[in-house]
Amino acid sequence: MTKSNSKNKSHYTVLGVMSGTSLDGIDLCLARFELQHSWQFQILSAKTVPYSKNWQQRLGAALDLSPQDLEVLNADYTSLLAGIIQPFIDSHSTISIDAVCSHGHTVFHEPHLGKTLQIGNLPVLATYINQTVVCDFRTQDVALGGQGAPLVPIGDALLFSEHDFCLNLGGFANISFELKNQRIAFDVCPVNIVLNHYVQTLGVAYDAEGQIALKGTVSKPLLEALNALEFYNLPPPKSLGLEWVQNEVFSTIEAFDLDVKQILRTVVEHCAIQISTVLNSHHLQNGLITGGGVFNSFLMQRISALYGQEIPPTNSTLIEYKEALIFGFLGVLKLRNESNCLQSVTGASRNHSSGSIYFPEKHRKRV
Repeated sequence: MTKSNSKNKSHYTVLGVMSGTSLDGIDLCLARFELQHSWQFQILSAKTVPYSKNWQQRLGAALDLSPQDLEVLNADYTSLLAGIIQPFIDSHSTISIDAVCSHGHTVFHEPHLGKTLQIGNLPVLATYINQTVVCDFRTQDVALGGQGAPLVPIGDALLFSEHDFCLNLGGFANISFELKNQRIAFDVCPVNIVLNHYVQTLGVAYDAEGQIALKGTVSKPLLEALNALEFYNLPPPKSLGLEWVQNEVFSTIEAFDLDVKQILRTVVEHCAIQISTVLNSHHLQNGLITGGGVFNSFLMQRISALYGQEIPPTNSTLIEYKEALIFGFLGVLKLRNESNCLQSVTGASRNHSSGSIYFPEKHRKRV
């Protein structure tokens, strides 16, 4: 696909690929985007491929790897992605795909140090799957002085403009809304990255519907300590990463001698307080709420109670695959050389079209 004809196309079929910090698996979302008076989309097929225990362990330990071992992990993870993407494409062989648009998996994200790394974005992925690949969306934004996150808000603005705000409850909670004719977005607080970490010590992958947390009691001292973390007083743009969770959240929790049920219950209350505070302080209503945290009904009840209104249900496919859908859309905008990173969101020096485009033949790259 040449730059000119990709720019002039009005419809695209792409595969969005997303791996989140909660390590639950790789999301695949095959979608069609069409530009009429505005952008329209249709999800054709979607699937989550869970990580094996071995891969959960490898990714969970990636932050502590040496540069050499990290290169090995990057190569292995790229092969893993290819082995998951190719069968999915093969199972939809009647559909012609313009590109595979992949987020990769975040190992570290420290934009204040000018550092971010998503593995699985190696050029060889295009050759493995014999498809055009658009990937590595965060690096350019960090180089331009931005947070490199969140990246989804451009999709919120162009695909879900009927909603006053979009809130995603994944490894982290992040929110996007219009303020003074600008799209504003930022990470709110950690959610599943903390809840899953502690519930897994009980031998289960996640706290289904929040039933374990429901049986615990709130530790007021821990709740006060979490709510007092400096991040919550910072103005946007701002984003969170695993390093912050390890250094600030886990260390705060471990300073208290609490059982897992108390920790889960207190973290749920902490999340509900931080999220409802943002919603209420900006007088936000009519929201679209997605991400795996939506299935934690106890968390949703606590958010609703502090928010002061019921949160309407969302289509289950959109709950699970909105981020993969939007990374597909980011790839479309990159193919068109249109801005997919907003200065007002990330704090970069300008709006820009971020990501790298790789082709199967000889790893030819277009930036």
